[in-house]
Amino acid sequence: MNSISFQKATASLKAAHLQDPNNELEGSKLVPAEWLYTQRLLDCLRQVYPDASEALTIAAYCQHLYRWEIKRTEYPEGRIGYYQWRNYLGDYQAGKAAAILQASGYSDDFVSEVVDILKKLNIPRLDDAQKLEDVVCLVFLEHYMQDFMQGKPAAQLVQIVQKTWNKMSDHGHHVALQLNLPESTHRIVIRALG
Repeated sequence: MNSISFQKATASLKAAHLQDPNNELEGSKLVPAEWLYTQRLLDCLRQVYPDASEALTIAAYCQHLYRWEIKRTEYPEGRIGYYQWRNYLGDYQAGKAAAILQASGYSDDFVSEVVDILKKLNIPRLDDAQKLEDVVCLVFLEHYMQDFMQGKPAAQLVQIVQKTWNKMSDHGHHVALQLNLPESTHRIVIRALG
């Protein structure tokens, strides 16, 4: 993965993530939120799937590409509004990713492969799409679940963990059970699996 295209693409994708106007505290430093998310995905990918393909690695870089530009608040509340937002966002991000990858010199076939992984199309057929889904779920549980829990009833959180669990492979489940989760998150996970 030391090709010129890979180097160009990852540099461009990092530059895009660094434009995120939303910041999160990482240690004592403020970091653009989507760049921090991307770093967490890549770290998880290296640990869980150290043999990840180039297309899968690039898809991980693209996972939340320009996410801040399409605000959830621009869509109606509730499940229907959520899915409208998510579907539009998926197409929007895939288009942005494709443009960056093409400008970096990748072939149309490679770009299509990355977009399929990114959009998680036909997960039973695409092993890399399932691997990306595993990594996304693991990063959510480890880094974002705790804050997400605030103000939500336990029953709703149990359902969310169950839905997250159902998206993961057996290998993803095995890794998830080894995570060092905060006690409150761990309790919800155990209850969801009970």
